[in-house]
Amino acid sequence: MSLGRLRVVTAGESHGPQLTIFVDNLPAGLPVLAEDIDVDLARRQKGYGRGGRQQIEHDCVEIVAGVRHGVTMGGPIAMVVKNRDWANWQGKMDIEPVPEPPPPVTRLRPGHADLAGVVKYGLGDVRNVLERASARETASRVAAGGLAKVFLRQFGITIRSHVLSIGSATATHPDDLVLSRTAGDHAWWATVEESPIRTGDLAFEAQATELIKTARTAGDTLGGVFEVIGYGIPIGLGTYGQWDERLDGRLAAAVMSIQSIKGVEIGDAFANAARHGSLAHDVIDYSSEAGWTRPTNRAGGLEGGITNGMPLIVHGAAKPISTLINPLPSVDYATRQRDIAHVERSDVCVLPAAGVVGEAMVALVLADAMRIKFGGDSLEEALANFRSFSESAQ
Repeated sequence: MSLGRLRVVTAGESHGPQLTIFVDNLPAGLPVLAEDIDVDLARRQKGYGRGGRQQIEHDCVEIVAGVRHGVTMGGPIAMVVKNRDWANWQGKMDIEPVPEPPPPVTRLRPGHADLAGVVKYGLGDVRNVLERASARETASRVAAGGLAKVFLRQFGITIRSHVLSIGSATATHPDDLVLSRTAGDHAWWATVEESPIRTGDLAFEAQATELIKTARTAGDTLGGVFEVIGYGIPIGLGTYGQWDERLDGRLAAAVMSIQSIKGVEIGDAFANAARHGSLAHDVIDYSSEAGWTRPTNRAGGLEGGITNGMPLIVHGAAKPISTLINPLPSVDYATRQRDIAHVERSDVCVLPAAGVVGEAMVALVLADAMRIKFGGDSLEEALANFRSFSESAQ
């Protein structure tokens, strides 16, 4: 990892004692309180279709290093999120050896990391795979992303998300959400935050709720698509200089890395593929009052791997959760005999929570891009660099 880059490392198992998060290279002087991060941890736990685990956990972060008197000191920041469910897993997930180890999990779940993980690491117990592969790990990312959001807000950047579809149901939203640089304050977002589906479309909310109810009754699961929108992002983050530094590629990798996400789209990517070029690109305009503007935002705020000043738009497509209460046919890894898949406590639909995780991953990529672009060992220095560039970019 080169100097100037924001680095995030997480550790911890789904039913272990805690999740541990390290964030390196935020500037000194950034005001940070645990409650700033807890807001997003609580948002991640909400949503219709979540499983029983969310009734056990009440996630909150403890900042254990890197912050003094509510302000970052410039060194690495360490955070901890305790697993309350750990109390129910004594003997099964102890770090030290136990006299009577629990029976191994050997029935493989189609769609999960079970088979690939035990083969890759030479394991005989799927428990050792699913504990880290579990989406419980996303609480770590949301904590780190919450810290990144605190940093981004210093520059007027906000990140929002909502659900676009669940199963066969599709939502609508106001057109200006993807056009205005200040639409992060749109009243529509208040409705999203109150919705158990995380949508401002109440007809879609009712339809999606019924689909989730039906899936739960059938012992099945549902996927869908969420949208993350970033507001107030300056022109010039990212570069076309190298393939791995293009911001669209970095965002796609970050969102694709979320458990269950199997597709990522920037702006109107798939719709644009069916359009003529004359209808696919965003006309450029300029005025002394508004600066650089576009009447459309089909590119999703990115051109040539660089932000263009329009709202950033990223879609994540989540497959249905792999663990089914009514399990699929499978094979027992130990006996190689046909069996049914292992059943682990799980959700029916994670789309409302997945959007919050998507926000975190987009925030981490943007915070890193801001650190690369504007540097600064202190927040004051970074803000001065940002203001100087913003004046020259008008």
